[in-house]
Order: sequence, then structure tokens, then C-alpha cells
Amino acid sequence: MLEAEVNWKIHAWVAGIVWCAAATWAQDAPKIEKIDPPNWWVNMPKAMLLVKGENLSHATFTLSDAHLRIAQVKSSPNGHWAELWLNASPQKAEEVTISARNTAGKGSATYKFLTRRSTTDGFAGFSSKDVMYLIMTDRFADGDVSNDTVGNREKIRGWHGGDLRGVMQHLDYLQELGITTLWLTPVYQNHEADSYHGYGGTDMYAVDEHYGSMDDLKELSAALHQRGMKLVLDTVPNHVGPKHPWVEDEPEPDWFHGNRAKHSVAQGDFKPLTDPHASWRDQKNVTEGWFADILPDMNQENSAVAQYLTQNAVWWTEMTGADGLRIDTFPYVGRSFWQGFHAQLHGLYPKLTTVGEVFNPDATIVSSFAGGVTRNSLDTGLDTPFDFPSYFALRDVFVKGEPMTKLAETLRMDALYPHPERLTPFLGNHDTTRFLWEKGATLPRLKLAFAVLLTMRGMPQIYSGDEIAMTGGEDPDNRRDFPGGWAGDPQNAFTSGGRSTQQAEMYDWVRELAILRSRCDELQRGEEQVLLADKDTMVYVRGDALNLAANGKRRVIVAINRSQESRSIQLATSDTSLAGGKTIEMLLGSGTIDSSAEYLELKLLGESVTVFSIH
Repeated sequence: MLEAEVNWKIHAWVAGIVWCAAATWAQDAPKIEKIDPPNWWVNMPKAMLLVKGENLSHATFTLSDAHLRIAQVKSSPNGHWAELWLNASPQKAEEVTISARNTAGKGSATYKFLTRRSTTDGFAGFSSKDVMYLIMTDRFADGDVSNDTVGNREKIRGWHGGDLRGVMQHLDYLQELGITTLWLTPVYQNHEADSYHGYGGTDMYAVDEHYGSMDDLKELSAALHQRGMKLVLDTVPNHVGPKHPWVEDEPEPDWFHGNRAKHSVAQGDFKPLTDPHASWRDQKNVTEGWFADILPDMNQENSAVAQYLTQNAVWWTEMTGADGLRIDTFPYVGRSFWQGFHAQLHGLYPKLTTVGEVFNPDATIVSSFAGGVTRNSLDTGLDTPFDFPSYFALRDVFVKGEPMTKLAETLRMDALYPHPERLTPFLGNHDTTRFLWEKGATLPRLKLAFAVLLTMRGMPQIYSGDEIAMTGGEDPDNRRDFPGGWAGDPQNAFTSGGRSTQQAEMYDWVRELAILRSRCDELQRGEEQVLLADKDTMVYVRGDALNLAANGKRRVIVAINRSQESRSIQLATSDTSLAGGKTIEMLLGSGTIDSSAEYLELKLLGESVTVFSIH
């Protein structure tokens, strides 16, 4: 009995110490360490501020501006996070003090509401008149060696030193090539040894120091706009990196779909999302799975998460004056989120353009995510998806030898899109093998593929290095450094004198096509009508109102002969957009054209493109 009583007293004493320690911890004053977003703007939608700190769970929050109120506070049980939902944004720029109080004291931080940019200071959007160029910042050019990691280029998946300064130093190269729009892979902070690519964010409100600073990004944006060029930023609302602080310390218990220990793996088959007969069982791992079983999947069904991610896109846009956003892993996020996301972005920036990654060859699937399509539930509001179906068709036709009719069949599916003219076709990107790496690919075939890319409907996207015939297999081999971007490189492909014979041939060809495109309104915005497609040949017309006779309008005709043999073609022009055309002007190529009242006679050289116009 005595022993039991002693044990009970010891237990009570230990418990008392634990209780006292907990009480002491609870009585520590609040600390505010970080606020997301770091600033906001006047006359903007009311913000939700995510505060990171200590001892926030029982704190009372106030603002120094009596006209602003915190409409709602939600704190994490461990006191590390607090969501402050403001009732409004101020009408004039100001700096306020945010205070957190508990019985032990007060913690505070200053917070700025800035004046917004002029509506003409960026935000222009992109369109089929543009040519987009994709740069993986770390692999393009090293303009500031002070932010490099020693010996990093020896590690194929490591940081190599490319940065924003390096991009800025080569804008002449891009503009000479004919580029009008620059897409940068994410510039978020990525504090991981292998996250040079930018898609494993550890702080969504900071520029990674390997790339430079926010000032560098703003300077790049300003330099582009001064040249009449545009900036597209890459945004990733689907996931963060595995080393993001949230992964071990969530602001809310359902901040993610699952957790590190227990989660599903993202499913890359999007077909169930477009199948009205599919069950949620077959759909949920698309939008709730962790990408590659590594990247923590954000729970956009949580209103605070949705608010945070939408604000993040607004913040980067307003900070930089970006003209558009490229959205990563688009189908992996639910449509309800995208509808609200785009409603706010387009409300604030009516000309801003978004392009989403829907990595799939099936146009019935890709088109279902385009804005204006509601056949699979809500309208996403997306301006356009990337044209992955034509990417696969171009590879099949010019590498694998499938008939040219496959490309025409892909174009036939344009009827599924409300705005096929907005589509963004491409030959490759940072997630695909390089064209010339593929078995069966040749330089003449790459040149033909580029001819189609830069004359077909939509806005062409060029992956950095394809214009100089770079090769490379699966990731990361497809992400080699651009030759000449680093001091001491044995060759400098940024200069005409530094290119090999093959690099110069490819560069000059792409530049010639881009210049032709810039000089022909019909190639920039016109409709497309296919006049012929067979095994090796395709002929199509670009121009306005192609369902009508020519009646004074110019038409631009593109004739592609993939065969190594010359080809003679007779095209009937009656009841086509070429009816009544009389004046022919050669624009590109060395084929010959003869016309009569009802026919066009084309003589095409082997593996050639011929572009001409008819009035």
C-alpha cells in the first residue's frame, strides 16, 4: 500500500512538471517570423495572410489601421501558423503593423500595401502572333558566378549555375532569332540539391538564390518589355517540394492530400476525368495523388489552400508585370479550383494569358481542359492548353514515318476546341527527348518539322537548343547546358562564328521561318484549311475567312514534301479558299507553281517546304 502511494506521488510530481512546462510554453509571447504573401496591394481582392511563427495558437491579432479588420483567424494547434483573413485591402498605399498578443506579451511585424503597377506595365498576354521560347534557367547561361555552387556542372542532376542575369545577357540572341515571348521554368526557391529545374518549391514567395534575386527578375521583365517582348512565368499550384516546411508542419491537418507516410501516387491517365461513366475511385488519384510518389500534393479543396495558391499567382504577376503564366501539371488539380483561380486572375488582368500542361496525345482529353469547355463539368477558364496532340503527331510523322495524314487528322480535332487558334504547338520541351535523339530523326526532317511548327495555326513554342539542333535523351540528358552560356565553354553557339556547320544551318533555318512568320499576318493569326494530305505530302492554306472565295484577300499556301523524291501535284481550286486567285508570289523554298482557272500545279523537291501566296 505504501509503495503504491509513493508511486502515485512520483507520477503526480512528474505530471506536474510536464504541466508546468507546457503552461510556461503556452505563456511565451507570440513571435511572427514570416508572412505570406510578403506584401499586398491597394484596391486588390482581400487577402488571406499566412503567418508563420511561435505561440500563435491562442493569440489575438490586430492591425494598426483602424479601417482594416481581420475578419477571421484560424491558428494551428502547435502555434506555428495562423491564417488572417482580412476584410478588405486599403485604398491607399501604407505600412501597417500586425500584432499578436497573448497573456505573456506581444509580437509584431510590419506589412506593406503597395500601389499597383500601371495596367500598361506588362500584363499584355500572348497570342498566335507570338513565338514562345522555353528556357530552363539553370541550363541556359551563367551571368553571375557569385551565386554558383563549386563544381556543380559535373553533377548531371545538380545546379549548373544558369541564372536570370545569364538570360538577360542574351536577349539580343533571342530577338534576332525571332522570339517574342520568353517562358522561364519556375524561379521559386528550391532548397534541394537536385531541384535545379524549379519544380520542387520550398518557398513559393522567394526567388531561388541560384537564379538571382527578385530585383533580377524585375529587371529582366523590364528589359523584355522595353524590347516589345513578353514574359511568361511558370507556376505550380499542384504540389511543392518534399523539403518544403509544410511537409513536416502543416498549417492545417488537410493542407495536403495525404502525408509523407500515407498517400496515394498520382495517376497519369486522365481518361477517367473525361469519362462521364467513371467512378471517383478511378478519378481520385489524378487530382489527389503525389506526383512521382515524391511531390506533396496540395489540397485545393481546402479553402485556405485555394486562397493561398491563387494569391501566389497574383503576387508573382503583379510583382513582375508578367504577361502570362504557364501552369504545370494542369489536370492534376480539380476543375473547381481552376475556375476560381482564373476568375480572379482574369478579373485583375484581362489580357493575361494562361497556358496549361496537359501531357496527353488524345485531343478529346486535352481539349476538355480548355476554357469554354463544360462537357466534363466546370469551365476551367484556361486560355489554352499546350498542343500535345500535334506534338505527338509531328514526332510520328517526321521521325517514325507515319503518313502525313496523321497530322491532318490531328488538325481535324480542332473542332473540339473553342479557340484552336490559341493552341501552343511545339516539337519538344524539357520533359521530352530531343527531336534529333529519336531513332530515325535527321536534320532535314527536323527542318521540315520546324517549317510546319512555324506556319501552322496557334503560337509555336521552341525549346531552348532545338534551334541549334541539340540532342539528348530522357531527363536529364535532354537538359544539357546551352553551349556558350558559361565562361570557358569550348564553343559559343550564341554567336554566328561560334556555331558548328549543323548548328548554323539549323539556326538560320529557324530564323528564316520566324522572320517569314513575322511578315505574314496570315501565318500569325489566319485560319487553316487543308487542301491535300497523303503519305508524304501535305498542303494547307493560311488566311482570313477561308470558307469564302479569295475576293481580294491574300492566302498563304504551305506545301510540305517529306519524301526524298521530287513530287508533282495538281490541286483543284474550285470551291476552296484559293478560288479566283491569280497573282502568285514565292515566299520560301525552291518549288515551282503554275496556276490556271481551276488548278494549281506544284512541283516540289524532295524533303522540301514551299511557301507562296496567292491574291
